[in-house]
Amino acid sequence: MTGICSEMKKYMRGDVLHVEGVRDFHLDHIFDCGQCFRWSRNEYGSYTGIAFGRVAKIAYDADKQLLMIHGADEEDFEIIWRDYLDLDRDYGSIKSVLADRDPVIRDAIEYGHGIRILNQEKWETLLSFIISQNNNIPRIKKCIESLAETLGEYAGEYEGRKYYSLPVPEVLASASLDDLAPCRLGYRAKYLIETAKKVYAEGIDSLEALGSCELSAGETCEALRTYCGVGPKVANCIALFAMKKFDSFPIDVWVKKVMNTMYGFEENDLKGMAAFAADKFGELGGIAQQYLFYYITHLKE
Repeated sequence: MTGICSEMKKYMRGDVLHVEGVRDFHLDHIFDCGQCFRWSRNEYGSYTGIAFGRVAKIAYDADKQLLMIHGADEEDFEIIWRDYLDLDRDYGSIKSVLADRDPVIRDAIEYGHGIRILNQEKWETLLSFIISQNNNIPRIKKCIESLAETLGEYAGEYEGRKYYSLPVPEVLASASLDDLAPCRLGYRAKYLIETAKKVYAEGIDSLEALGSCELSAGETCEALRTYCGVGPKVANCIALFAMKKFDSFPIDVWVKKVMNTMYGFEENDLKGMAAFAADKFGELGGIAQQYLFYYITHLKE
């Protein structure tokens, strides 16, 4: 569901890239729905973070449908941010389709109306979601930042804060558990090192290839599970957030809860939930999952 890109107009104003005509977009919904961990909210609602080795601050004016990216130019937008923010996908149509398929999800869609699925760097997403297992979001963020600062490359400084990329496979593969001790990763440290060894031995292209449109979500998840520390939930997250497998439906404790409270499933009926999502949401299952996840985790705020 694409076709909105022709309506966007971009131009520079000082050192800030302005993009007009961006709809169905909300920074809190995008950066606080469990799909990414390297963005921090600023005082007035903008977010600063790093993606693909580039540091940026992103702001959005909903009334003007105006996206503003500090630290980017028009070339950066075309190379990185346009695809990363999934700006060419028509989320208005997606929300309409999902709401028509399932009236129960309508409230969740309204609540998280500005969600977009980020198209994240595959290696970073693999590491991030290995770290995420049995972990809470504040601690996940601390672990990832510590890993980047300890073994990653310096990417730049913005508003007094230094940013680092996550270590490349070669560097992480040669690290010891003692090297990772300052990151406080626990048992996950071994998983990261073993995964890095596999990626380094096979070549990063082998990981990148899992995002091929020729592979189904199931095939991609099956391949991802050959990496140390990657189970079904983590594999589905990586497939959704980095491989463009939008029918992936990750099931974590929060999705179990929302499927129980909104759809009546027993919380241990993972197969039933997955089958329901495949039947009801189909090729949009992953996007539906994000609306449901955001809804259940923010409902009481």
